[in-house]
Amino acid sequence: MVGIVSYGAYIPRYRIKSEDIARVHGREPNLIRKELLIEEKSVPGFDEDSLTMGVESSLNALKKCSIDKKKIGAIYSGSESKAYAVKPNASIMGAVLNLNHYTSADIEFACKAGTAALQMVVGLVKSQFIEYGIAVGSDTSQSTPGDVLEYTASAGSASFIVGNKKEEVIAELEEMCSVSSDTPDFWRRNLQKYPKHAERFTGVPAYFRHVIACTKLLMKKANVKTDDIDHVAFHTPNGKFPLKAGKILGLSKEKIQSNLIVSKIGNTYSAASLLVLAHILDKARPNERILVTSFGSGAGSDSFLFKVTDNIKKLRKMKKTQDYIDNKEYINYSKYCKFAKII
Repeated sequence: MVGIVSYGAYIPRYRIKSEDIARVHGREPNLIRKELLIEEKSVPGFDEDSLTMGVESSLNALKKCSIDKKKIGAIYSGSESKAYAVKPNASIMGAVLNLNHYTSADIEFACKAGTAALQMVVGLVKSQFIEYGIAVGSDTSQSTPGDVLEYTASAGSASFIVGNKKEEVIAELEEMCSVSSDTPDFWRRNLQKYPKHAERFTGVPAYFRHVIACTKLLMKKANVKTDDIDHVAFHTPNGKFPLKAGKILGLSKEKIQSNLIVSKIGNTYSAASLLVLAHILDKARPNERILVTSFGSGAGSDSFLFKVTDNIKKLRKMKKTQDYIDNKEYINYSKYCKFAKII
């Protein structure tokens, strides 16, 4: 049995409302909220980055369980906003967490870097090269001021400890798969401060094509139907895309809408689908199935099917994802610019 042994989340407490951003740029606030289904987004503090947030979510994951940290043999960090251009987040995280001998690397694949890291850790554990591994998805995403991305690009982190002991696994991995292609929907050249995107091209040819194809492939490989799935965690670039993808796939709206935390925290990029997974695990019950499909521009998707076990009852009661969502302090656009280092 290979699967999730523990997990942790972290979301900065600062928020800015989409209507405040809209007013600065002369846009209609109600139209923005209607089009994106985003009410507000998280903003990293002046001293927060993908590294510090990755440490926080990983510490939360470790506090929930009783595993020996010396047996953690890998930590992989997925992000498109590393703290250093040349120096890995992952090795620093391992040092701060006081791990022993471990392999580490930073993974980059736009918003699916976190799930790519999860796949790698699963592979190492399943092949028995390591006993435990940590996969992290963490981002402080950026956007050109005034661009539509500014209403969604936010910050957050999620970490997952993977193991193979039947008495410890809280969510067994039943199946996983990926779909990738060369689709230039979103990019940033070296030394460019902000990314660029291909407007509507990011929708049908990119997000929907990969999310739908990968989810269908997973369901076929796992031999499951939509009725067999209890919870769904899609990548959330906004509030509309995952709902539309679910409708195309024949998934009930309730299975997706109840987990649309994007409306309160924005698009956390590499952490997006993983934070939704953490939010689901906070309330999941034994024998429930969770479908996860990420998306990364460039482009590709990773899909996972987890089945919750009775061990989930053994996890220590710690701060939930919803607690981070609810713990917030609103800031104005001026302070947002300072924190986001916008000149």
